[in-house]
Amino acid sequence: MSELFIGLMSGTSLDGVDAVLADFAQALPRVLAHAALPLPADLRAQLLALNTSGPDELHRAALAANALMRCYADAVREVLVQAGMQAARVAAIGAHGQTVRHRPQEFDGTGYTLQLAQPALLAELTGIRVVADFRSRDVAAGGQGAPLAPFFHRAMFGGGNGTLGVLNLGGISNLTVLRPDGSQLGFDCGPANALLDFWSERHTGRPFDEGGAWAATGQVLPGLLQALLAEPYFSRRPPKSTGRDLFNPAWLLPRLPAQAAPADVQATLAELTARSCADAAGVHAPGLARLVVCGGGAYNRHLMARLQALLPGAQVASSEALGLPPLQVEAAAFAWLARKALRNEPLELQSTTGAQGARVLGAVWPA
Repeated sequence: MSELFIGLMSGTSLDGVDAVLADFAQALPRVLAHAALPLPADLRAQLLALNTSGPDELHRAALAANALMRCYADAVREVLVQAGMQAARVAAIGAHGQTVRHRPQEFDGTGYTLQLAQPALLAELTGIRVVADFRSRDVAAGGQGAPLAPFFHRAMFGGGNGTLGVLNLGGISNLTVLRPDGSQLGFDCGPANALLDFWSERHTGRPFDEGGAWAATGQVLPGLLQALLAEPYFSRRPPKSTGRDLFNPAWLLPRLPAQAAPADVQATLAELTARSCADAAGVHAPGLARLVVCGGGAYNRHLMARLQALLPGAQVASSEALGLPPLQVEAAAFAWLARKALRNEPLELQSTTGAQGARVLGAVWPA
């Protein structure tokens, strides 16, 4: 079997599609090409709307999934062109899909997680086998369905001395703890870019606060910060996961004080992300030596500075320092998961998602 895999990721930040073409022939994967394509504005709006109940959801979701697969196919073509690679040489595409609802263990005890995708259409458009639907087996086995990247984090970044943390700052923040004894822990900390981007777009017209420059001009509002940190999710013990189902504008807006300056709210939201992640690391990663940060938030200089200030005993650095740029990590993780699925290799999920033992994740759509 070929050791070339493509990973596709569109996260809760909804800023676009990241694609990587990775070669797994060596001990550590090597990224041969990376493409980052923005989502069309109308598709982004539709995906955001599908995070909450509305009319004719089945019809809208089906068409949004088709449109997303066309974006995925464009990203696949882009990385193949960059690498000068024929589609026939690729073993499979690992396609995450777009999470629009995430309610594990709720309602009936099992709950559900829903990633919009149409893997059959993606296979048709690319001529490449597709592995998708990675999270539902974990939920069926009693798990949270997320995060799944910690397994790749261990393969990519593990093996050193001291406790290592890998923090993904996407729409939601998630932390992987890799201990020297070989054990690991992974869970969602809370909101990251989902709320920061919402507030930036609402008040500046820009889709995100580049480098955290706007947040750096504001003052943290202590009362608001404490009100936000009082959310019970933050004190729950892992395994746990979350998403826009909880951390969304309807959660934020009623908590805002009247007449709060928009820049101060942005500064407070950045501090909420930094504090919730640092607090989680303090509880679950004592003696943390290094925190490797990936995802779009790794480019937020203000947020990175706040993390370093709150974790003075650890070295806080971008994943680029370890050879994998921040926007490639999650896509590479789903390429890695696709390879695991094709090799029928189970992942020991209990310590990360809480699932009842090891399971093979992902379903396969032939080319």
